[in-house]
Amino acid sequence: MPHILAIQGSPRKTGNTFHMLDAVLEGALKAGSSGEIVHLSGLTIGECNGCHTCWLGRECPCGDDMNSLYRKIAEADVLVFGTPVYWYGPTALMKTFIDRLVWFNCPENRSVIRGKTAAYVIPFEETGQETADPLVRMLEMSIAYLELRNGGGVIAPGMGAKDAVKGSPDILDKCRLLGIELAKKV
Repeated sequence: MPHILAIQGSPRKTGNTFHMLDAVLEGALKAGSSGEIVHLSGLTIGECNGCHTCWLGRECPCGDDMNSLYRKIAEADVLVFGTPVYWYGPTALMKTFIDRLVWFNCPENRSVIRGKTAAYVIPFEETGQETADPLVRMLEMSIAYLELRNGGGVIAPGMGAKDAVKGSPDILDKCRLLGIELAKKV
């Protein structure tokens, strides 16, 4: 059974990003996958200090929660990045998490992630789709760099209020469909 790991990068544990990720998992579960949401806001993940220890195939010396996430990523078949747009990019929580994916740069660790599928969900307050363009580009470039298969994503403009996405069944339906498609791509 394929396993989907959804990474929730919003500081709001149960806001729009969570509801979108939850809908992705709902669709994936319906299609026969298992899944879980990891809330970055509840973890201690320090910034990468550029020591390059990971490039030698060794465990990250930061000694924080990211080391356990490397194992979860290795066990997952699909990754789903969830972050609202903050200043045309990801939240600091998500950016720090992505920076720490550098652990997958060395040949030993790259083989652990290569070929998995990755997707994204992005809610944001502004109504113009172009607001999310820099973030989408950053995520898609990161997905390509890690040699992941791009599973696409769902962009949700106009979602500034907490739980606004609950009043947008079309967005949640798109998330469920994304989950179904991701379950099939494994």
